Amino acid sequence: MSSSTSRIAFVTGASKGVGRGIAYGLADAGWDVAINYNSDVAGAEETKAEIEKRGQRSLILPGNVGVKADVERMIAAVKEEFGRLDCLVNNAGRQTWAPLLELKEEDWDNTINTNLKGSFLCTQIAARLMVEQGDGGSIINIGSGANKHPFLNLIDYCASKGGIDQLTQVCACELGEHKIRVNCVAPGAIEIERTREESPNYAETWGAITPLGRVGQVEDVANAVVFFASDEAEFTTGQTLYVDGGLWTKAQWPYEGA
Repeated sequence: MSSSTSRIAFVTGASKGVGRGIAYGLADAGWDVAINYNSDVAGAEETKAEIEKRGQRSLILPGNVGVKADVERMIAAVKEEFGRLDCLVNNAGRQTWAPLLELKEEDWDNTINTNLKGSFLCTQIAARLMVEQGDGGSIINIGSGANKHPFLNLIDYCASKGGIDQLTQVCACELGEHKIRVNCVAPGAIEIERTREESPNYAETWGAITPLGRVGQVEDVANAVVFFASDEAEFTTGQTLYVDGGLWTKAQWPYEGA
């Protein structure tokens, strides 16, 4: 698909990790991609350059997804640059490793504001543009095993991802009349820069307990997002797809750490 006929996607938190992989996957499928970052400008520039190497247009949008004015500015910039928006991917996220009794209020607020409020604001403002366009669209939230399983010492993250699960379903029902589909991709153990730093043996540890026998890669998540964004998923909405190699099916909970 040439750039003149490309559809337009906006991916939050796309300067590295899963978000970057999603941006690359969409570009490979012929999408032009607006990429959001909050602090990693060098990473965002690298993502943009790689998308353009793939023959697609790209736009860097700095901003905090938990701030309404930032989201309004970014969505307006997408419209100005590309003329429309066809797909939103709510990927930006953060977490705090701390038990309930020690978690700081500001860390709770930062996680909820980024993961849950950010997904709400981006969905609301992007959906208004899609309604105005009048020909539907796709919104894809990035969840986690924490959508349904309790992870000890990650209460802020679990609360936000559980909220995203319900946000997905309610938005799917309310936006269906406008032909806007809302789905969720919930990754399992995915090997990225952050997880390798947290655990040098991350791939071996998680691959050993994943039924398919390996750790996930960003391409696995990207493939699911590309499907939900595509016309092949035009009758699929309100769903959560666990891209986890069977991990969350097998695992016994509550999880206490690998």
